[in-house]
Parts: sequence; structure tokens; C-alpha cells
Amino acid sequence: MSDVAALAGVSHQTVSRVLNNHPSVRPETRARVLEAISTLGYRRNVAARTLVTRRSGTVGVITSGSALFGPTSTFIAVEHAARERGLFVSVATVLELTEETVRLALEHFMSQGVDGAVVIAAQDDAIAAVRSFDAPVPVVVVGPRDLPPGSVHAVAVDHYLGARLATRHLIGLGHRRIAHLAGPQDWIEGRERVRGWRDELGEAGLPVPDPIPGSWDAGRGYDVGRVLVAGDLPDAVFAANDQLALGLLHAFTEAGVRVPEQVSLVGFDDIAGSAHFSPPLTTVRQEFEALGRSCLRMLHAAIAGEPVGAEVIEPHLVVRASTAPPASRAPAATPA
Repeated sequence: MSDVAALAGVSHQTVSRVLNNHPSVRPETRARVLEAISTLGYRRNVAARTLVTRRSGTVGVITSGSALFGPTSTFIAVEHAARERGLFVSVATVLELTEETVRLALEHFMSQGVDGAVVIAAQDDAIAAVRSFDAPVPVVVVGPRDLPPGSVHAVAVDHYLGARLATRHLIGLGHRRIAHLAGPQDWIEGRERVRGWRDELGEAGLPVPDPIPGSWDAGRGYDVGRVLVAGDLPDAVFAANDQLALGLLHAFTEAGVRVPEQVSLVGFDDIAGSAHFSPPLTTVRQEFEALGRSCLRMLHAAIAGEPVGAEVIEPHLVVRASTAPPASRAPAATPA
């Protein structure tokens, strides 16, 4: 650092501020220091820094390793936000988020001396495991909206609001019989989306049918779609995620049921490619970048001993061509 300071013509403290992204450094000074770092090939001595600061600069992240869009996107966002702060990420991928697997992963992180941990856990067992673990460092859980005060802090997407936005959109278009193909009910997302759909229908004075049991995969959507087209087709369907909506679209198309002319369809997540479904899918977008930054902001504050409260990230409705007012529907073909 002394060599960098001498080459850049600044103080040792200024180099330290540049390395730690301190806001008080002028842009031209920062550029000069970064150029000197590049010229000299300077790299931080992480071991020495750990001895001085008593911090490893490492954050542990526990994830299920699921290919599902939500957990995967959350992990990518958390990892990116950590790198923005100059932190390393140590990852523990567990095939099944149970109390035992989460406990073992947290113990592994504690032995590594991480400064804090993020657990991407929307399932009840995993949340219970984190809450029961007496961690010596702050832990942020992505999933629950609120937790009792302590060393475990909550960051969540407002899935309840997202479900209400989706249902409100369908009601605003004039639909009155709105079905919901639900996600797994041992997931917070699944329960909150059911609750939001139910409350929005109830406040509008509309019939509230039982939600259709589901999962997170397109195959379940396809199976449900085949049942719906063979029976009493609702005005609209709010699917708990875009994969379920994709399966429904497959079944509807196969049966000659036109979307949105005969049934409107809304998903949840705004997965890559949802704008290219046929028709493009109206859906609820989760703001994963904001979620990741919120996790790291909360973890940083907790590590510094600052007071920390739960944070909730609002989703947004993305309207596309899979929804339309009932009046725009073409009349059913008359049998010859």
C-alpha cells in the first residue's frame, strides 16, 4: 500500500479509503490510485487484513442448490451484492433444507470464521433450524417477513402484495371467477400468494373458491390445465409461478383454448423468457437485485453492531398480452 501511495502521490490512508470504497475520495484521486494499483499489480494480503481487523471479510451463504428461479436468482443477487462490498462468499449447498442440514452448514461456517451468514430459506423447517441455532455472528434469513428480535434478521419479498396486485389486475379487467393454482404450502411464498389472492377477492365481494393444490413445476400446471379445459373453465387463472403458468398455457393451447380470449392468465416471478411465451405472460416481478443488496446492507449493519429491523422488498406487476377484459373475447364457435 505504501508503494501504491507513493506512485499515486497520495497518503496511505487515501489508498485504504479507495480500497474500501469510501465515498469521501474524489473521482480523479480514486482513478489515480486505481491506476497505480494496476501498474504495480497490488493485491490485498487477506490473512494480514484478518489479523488486523479481526474479520475474515467472508460471508457464508446457505442455499438449497435448487434450479427453481426464486432461490437461484436470490443467491446470484446476494453473491453480487457481497462482491460489490469487497466481501468473499463461502457457499454451502444442501440438497434438502432440513433442521439437520442447516445446522451442519452453519457450524461449518462458524469454523471458517465468517463475519456473518445469509440463509436462503423459504421453507418452514429451514427457518426453524436457523432460529434454533445459537450463532456467534449475525445471520440474515431470506424468506420470512418478521422474526423475533435477536441475532437472526429477516429480509423478504412481499409475496402477499404481489398476489394482491395480480388478482387486482384481473378484477380490474372485469373478471369475476378467478382461480388460483397454488405453490407448495410448506413454502412461505406459497402460503402468502394464496392469502393475497383470497383477501383481494374477498374485499372485492367476489366468490373465493378453494385454491388448486400445486407445486412449482410446469408439469403440474399442464395437468391442472387439462382438468380445467375438460370442466368449468374459470374467467382467469392466477398461477403461483411462471412455470405453472407455462404448463397451463401448454394445456390450453393443446385443447384449443385461447389465451386471453377465453381465459386470462397471470404468473409470478417474471422468469427469463416469460416475455416470449405465446402469448407473452403477464406476471409479478421480484426485484432480486434490491433483495440481494438489502441482505448485505442488513448484514453489514448487524456486524457493525447497529440496530437492524426486518426489510420487505415490494414486487411489481408486469402487464403483457396474456390478460385482457372479458369484453374483448371472441364468442365461442357454434357447432355445425
